Amino acid sequence: MTTGTAAAQKKSGIKTLAPGQILFNEGDAADSMYIIQRGQLRLFRPKGKGFVEIAVLRSGEMLGEMAYFDPESKTRSVSASAITSVEIIEISFNALEKTMAGLNPWFKTLINTLAERLRKTNERVRALENNSVGFSSDYRFFQSADIVKMLSVMFLTFRSLGENRDGKWSLNYNKLKTYALEIFNINEAKMEEFIQLLTDEKLIEVTVDEMDSSKVFSTREPDTFRIFQVFFNTQRSLRDEKKLIITPKCEKFLIKVMEECDSLPVVDGKVDIEISKIAAHFKQYNMGITLDDFEGAKKAKFCGEYRMGENGSISTTINIDYLRKMYPVIRFMNALNRVNESKAKTNP
Repeated sequence: MTTGTAAAQKKSGIKTLAPGQILFNEGDAADSMYIIQRGQLRLFRPKGKGFVEIAVLRSGEMLGEMAYFDPESKTRSVSASAITSVEIIEISFNALEKTMAGLNPWFKTLINTLAERLRKTNERVRALENNSVGFSSDYRFFQSADIVKMLSVMFLTFRSLGENRDGKWSLNYNKLKTYALEIFNINEAKMEEFIQLLTDEKLIEVTVDEMDSSKVFSTREPDTFRIFQVFFNTQRSLRDEKKLIITPKCEKFLIKVMEECDSLPVVDGKVDIEISKIAAHFKQYNMGITLDDFEGAKKAKFCGEYRMGENGSISTTINIDYLRKMYPVIRFMNALNRVNESKAKTNP
């Protein structure tokens, strides 16, 4: 069977996507359209080192249909990726062609006319984008200003519009959406990705209201958003050499340090610990983490200077109270970095 025949006979069916998974890229060959049964998809167009955000599609909406109506190109005009877990129905163009063939001629003409007008509008938008200023080489999906703004929205809406029941704050998604999109003018795709990140990091829980089937967010500590917002806003005003930078390897080192400190005496918020034992642990399990990876912790003042023992051991004093206070910020900061890195990999 030839490739062309295989494409023509492609069957329709249900597909599932994991968060962040690409459904298709701009320029890919197109042989089917999709209807979203569950979840959310982000439409975007790579540009320079960044992206032009097009839209966020939800349950009941369709995508990929324009390639069927475009007589000049059977390729995707945008890229699409999953924001949440997604379940979609794939309808092959072969099956769609059979359906179109059975329509009344006047209705088929109406559909083709509307599709052609939309295609020309898309071409004009694309031309305007190509003539606009591109993103710089240090483009990030989540910019510092975006993060500060979204954290502010989370804190303000939970505190002003949320309900506190038995120490747990709940907020209807529609209220958050109104503030985020209409008042703070936050990009919808970024807000949805941010909510997914908060969910993954267990900073919020998402449930469904039994009365109207709308989404409800809940958290026990809305002040966490305020703490994060202050931190990221402060980071924005600092010179690069003054910013808190904890690498993923350093973060793993800090996790092990906190575990070891649990069994050691704390004096004035500080713990004396033999740091070389932890380095030996990583070496034993071939984890590729050394004392050099702990330098970021020293710079951040999570520990004091190293002390050499007579047997070659290395000890230091951990500012454990300060470390435990800052660790949630470190974890969230690195989670944001991972999202930015994953977005960059989709457009090298």
